[in-house]
Amino acid sequence: MILVTGATGFVGNHVARFLARRGERLRVLVRESSDRATLEGLEAEPCVGDLLDESSLRRAVRGCSAVFHVAAEYKLWSADPAHVYTVNVDGTRNMLEAARHASIERFVYTSSVGTIAPARDGTPVTEKSPSGLHDMTGEYKRSKYLAEQLARRAANSLDIVIVNPTAPVGERDFKPTPTGKIVLDFLEGRMPAYLDTGLNLVDVRDVARGHWLAAQRGRVGERYPLGAENMSLRRILETLAEISGRDAPQVRLPYLFAWMAGATCSLWSGISGKPPAIPIDGVRMARRSMYADCDKARRELGFNPSPVRDALLRAVKWFEEQAARRLRNRQLR
Repeated sequence: MILVTGATGFVGNHVARFLARRGERLRVLVRESSDRATLEGLEAEPCVGDLLDESSLRRAVRGCSAVFHVAAEYKLWSADPAHVYTVNVDGTRNMLEAARHASIERFVYTSSVGTIAPARDGTPVTEKSPSGLHDMTGEYKRSKYLAEQLARRAANSLDIVIVNPTAPVGERDFKPTPTGKIVLDFLEGRMPAYLDTGLNLVDVRDVARGHWLAAQRGRVGERYPLGAENMSLRRILETLAEISGRDAPQVRLPYLFAWMAGATCSLWSGISGKPPAIPIDGVRMARRSMYADCDKARRELGFNPSPVRDALLRAVKWFEEQAARRLRNRQLR
């Protein structure tokens, strides 16, 4: 039996479905309030619990041989920043302790390439690139950095491997994630300009397979960035334009203007409690290109990601189908 946390989220859902297709017996940790529609068609045993409820985690790991801890609070803005730390840091600590108590044979922890500071000159970072808490921008990155430190220390008493996905794209991005929001904003015409920045994109299906490869071949205590292609934001938007038939923005926005827009949006969000259209932390992150070199995963795990264009194509199709479905539902009311 394998336990997967975060299966109602984007990456966790794909990890769970990949494992199910391989014939693995699955148990998924779900909160009482979780939207289980995302689990439709997934062969898995639901286990109601919470990362902050230690007794529920001990029940969840009972009888399991492996844990894929994918769950996280993945937001670039939160009305309650302390909650981001509570879920990502305290929740990870609780999950590690439950796994230790149950003598789990293999623990795969989903970190983020965001725990590695972008290079000042824009060159791709690796798992060895120097990074500290002071290099992390925003509550999400800081919380994931602290959680990863817990996971790395846990290797002294737990068979644990860490994976650091870059920016995953593909279908079933329900919330959406910050990367999915780039696709969605483009499709809905909410991106009239772009910043001079870049990301490493990766097909979410490849990220799911990378988790399994890490469980099979990863070395204890090691971390493996999982990414595919380094792409400027302009190139990403041009690719989306080719796929969708829409026009790509031609105006490059100066960083200062983007910062002022992000600061204004975030200030208003602090008053209204609604998520900002332009999170200031997202703007700060975009100041440097977030490129990555994932050769270690290719070399040690056999990680061989597919072209990102295929994932962007599926993401566009999925978002468009969701929009059409919402329109039909409104018309039926």
